[in-house]
Amino acid sequence: MSATTVTCQSSTCPNGHPPSKLECPTCNKLGIKGSFFCGQECFKADFVHDLARPRQPLLEDPNIHKDGTFNPFGNFKFTGSLRPRYPLSPKREVPDHVSKPDYAEDGRPTAESRRAGQPTKILNEEEQLKMREVCKLSREVLDIAASYVKPGVTTDMIDEIVHNACIERGAYPAPLNYRGFPKSVCLSVNEVICHGIPDQRKLQEGDIVNIDVTLYKDGFFGDLNETYPVGRVDDESKKLMRTARECLDEAIKLCKPGALFRDLGKVIEPHARSNGCATVRQYCGHGINDLFHCTPNVPHYAKNRAIGTMKAGMTFTIEPMINVGHNWDTVHWPDDWTATTVDGKRSAQFEETLLITETGVEVLTAGKRRDDLFD
Repeated sequence: MSATTVTCQSSTCPNGHPPSKLECPTCNKLGIKGSFFCGQECFKADFVHDLARPRQPLLEDPNIHKDGTFNPFGNFKFTGSLRPRYPLSPKREVPDHVSKPDYAEDGRPTAESRRAGQPTKILNEEEQLKMREVCKLSREVLDIAASYVKPGVTTDMIDEIVHNACIERGAYPAPLNYRGFPKSVCLSVNEVICHGIPDQRKLQEGDIVNIDVTLYKDGFFGDLNETYPVGRVDDESKKLMRTARECLDEAIKLCKPGALFRDLGKVIEPHARSNGCATVRQYCGHGINDLFHCTPNVPHYAKNRAIGTMKAGMTFTIEPMINVGHNWDTVHWPDDWTATTVDGKRSAQFEETLLITETGVEVLTAGKRRDDLFD
């Protein structure tokens, strides 16, 4: 007697409802029918509707919420109180007229791999002009996104705002599909150090959120981020954000032709320590030009072994990630992107894209200083 063939049970299956073996494990456990799918896209698009039916005793599961969102990593040992809220919204589309980086379709930055280890690129005047333009637009988009930071706004909504603002400027939102990243901006809340994935969680009074924006236009990238308070935040969070901003500012003061990249950490880490904070070591600043990430590496901690001397025409980022307390290590969520503090304490970050000039440094992503955010 042959087994019954089950076809994809997604109501919107784009593949013609082929034979399918991917079943939602929670639906199986609860005895919910209609939960076989041909792939992850159909699974993500359809199964939450079935799970949210009030006839099922689902609210007993702490990972499924009344609004239909859920935590997909229920057995994971989170370090703090933050939890992901899925489903993620569908991948946002980029119109054909917008120029795209090489990884836009398959997620693989092949140009980066091809040029790995090569000397840091020196930009000519035309290339510097393109960098100035894309960095100016990146600042505009970050400022727009920041204006929506308030309690009740979801991080996914801010992702949509950033995505649309990029398209309006004829630019590609660079994080989208970079090494498979699913969204157009990184949004890192509270204990998330970096690479937070926008989802259905609403920002709450007292949160802090880092918004990391990168645009790609005319073959060049502009990258910056800032951390913002959501409503009124506690004094510890204010001090953390202020310290992170000061760490970046102190490092920028050293930048000029002839300066060593390894020396930046000598001013960043001591300043963080003097304010009761730690400097993350796993992530660093980076070269940026017609590649999203390239040489030089720019560590933010002391006694690092970074190679390279600053020269006129180089463009790179400095982006110290500063944690409350003395623990600089990281824990990654099962999504393989979200990096959090190991103790659940908060983290803040600020980033600028810089150009070394003949006489010093130009902050290409500079904007209006918002020291009032920390007061």
